Amino acid sequence: MTGPLAGVRVVELAGIGPGPFAAMLLGDLGADVVRVDRPSASPLAGDPVLDLTNRNKRSVLLDLKAPGGPDRLLDLVERADLLIEGYRPGVAERLGVGPEACLARNPALVYGRMTGWGQDGPLAAAAGHDIDYIALSGVLSMIGPADGPPTVPANLLGDYAGGSLYLVVGLLAGLQHARATGQGQVVDAAIVDGSAHLATLFWGLLAEGRWQDRRGVNFLDGSAPCYAVYQAGDGGQFAVGALEPQFYAEFARLLDLGPDAPGQYETARWPELRALIATRFASRGSAEWDAVFTGTDACVTRVLTLRQAAAHPHLTARGTYPTQDGVTQPAPAPRFSATPTALRRPPARPGADTAEVARDWDLPELAHPTDSADPIKSADPTDSADSTNSPERQQP
Repeated sequence: MTGPLAGVRVVELAGIGPGPFAAMLLGDLGADVVRVDRPSASPLAGDPVLDLTNRNKRSVLLDLKAPGGPDRLLDLVERADLLIEGYRPGVAERLGVGPEACLARNPALVYGRMTGWGQDGPLAAAAGHDIDYIALSGVLSMIGPADGPPTVPANLLGDYAGGSLYLVVGLLAGLQHARATGQGQVVDAAIVDGSAHLATLFWGLLAEGRWQDRRGVNFLDGSAPCYAVYQAGDGGQFAVGALEPQFYAEFARLLDLGPDAPGQYETARWPELRALIATRFASRGSAEWDAVFTGTDACVTRVLTLRQAAAHPHLTARGTYPTQDGVTQPAPAPRFSATPTALRRPPARPGADTAEVARDWDLPELAHPTDSADPIKSADPTDSADSTNSPERQQP
């Protein structure tokens, strides 16, 4: 085991989206993550060999609705430091594996709950997805042009930034407290809360009068000509982030805007300045602009696709996109000088590691099911841990 979390044991109750990503991040940091998969696969599941959010984990199969299933899970919980579940509020309790049951078996456990709306509030039991959570938090309204609908930022902003990362921060903070005091606790990580928290800077700017509560008029939302995307003559796109005066001066010089160009923050003339910059970019091809801006402080960068990014010399030099088992993927992040991280294991195949986990976690029953009623072996393939936790109804 390598990484700063080597020796930390994590139980992940299988789900979709931000929960698995949070568990992957803990695994990337060196934790021993055991994913508890349901015997029936999710309708949304693809090839498990290519589900990279299940890398650096091991998998066991348990049916939490079968006789003995919750007891088997509690045996794992008794030996764990952290737990991640993404059920709707109340589902884990009905299954017999909620915080009260788990903390009774392991008082130092940090029990992480990943939801969209949180454990309480009028919407707690409602279904939803990333786009709903960032819409309600006000964050989605900030992204996109003034004359069109908000731009959907994939599911990176809500699920993974507002959800997974906040859950991991909460779990690690809880782990620190548990190791100092022996007292575990519940971490209620709601995507709507995390998304709102991400916008803290803008609430300050709003109070200061430096941010308007609408799209297309602010200096960081793509409205300012010095912070926008432009198209070269051959269709390539360039991101311009020349916010500070010294960087903008370099940008204007290299782009040859001329002394008569509108001022950087002369907002009344922003349309004129944007048109001028767009005309300049359209006058040359992408390779020419790369040659002009590379190595300068103009803060201009080519917009790359995922595959192009993996081949970029800077990211290649840093090993940001390694290829493992024939699959190119992001390397673990961040990086550590004393406890380096690694891609230790490929994505876990459901149930493939039951015997190994049983041996390592000292759980002989988990390794040796004895009859067809055993929760590891039997399950209705149309069933899941709970009807409210089927992927199409799961939150998030």
